[in-house]
Amino acid sequence: MADRRLFSFPNPVNETSARLVATGVVAQGIAFLVIRQWWMLVPLTYGFAARVLTGPTLSPLGQLVTRVITPLVTRRLSADHRMVPGPPKRFAQGIGLVFTGGAAVAWASGAPAVSAALITGLVIAASLEAFAGLCLGCIAFARLMRWGVIPASVCEECADIRPRLDVLVQQG
Repeated sequence: MADRRLFSFPNPVNETSARLVATGVVAQGIAFLVIRQWWMLVPLTYGFAARVLTGPTLSPLGQLVTRVITPLVTRRLSADHRMVPGPPKRFAQGIGLVFTGGAAVAWASGAPAVSAALITGLVIAASLEAFAGLCLGCIAFARLMRWGVIPASVCEECADIRPRLDVLVQQG
């Protein structure tokens, strides 16, 4: 039972925390692009693997964000957090793992330019999430659901967004 809890992903996800994690990814990605040292890919790749497998539980960045930064932001700004479905966020973390893992393999294969290109793409995607609230992985997830590649049972809330739209209309 402990393994099941360890290897789970939160659902729903606090969007403030997700955007703050994306901000950390942007910072790490830019640091790699400036310093261009292979070892900088290790914490990036590990972070995505940890978040795919366990959400924030085994991710140092996820722990920092959920335990320290999000509570600080909440207190300082009196911010209300929007909760969003977890499966698309997990999917997005998986895409980040593919990008960072691919960058590590490219570097090890003697193709640092490919590593830089992959991390540049990651930084762009993470920047959209962090600063504009636009999750490209979530958009891809929704399209794959619409095409039937991802079954509706993976995310019932994603399959029928009418209740969320009703809430937005009532709030707006």
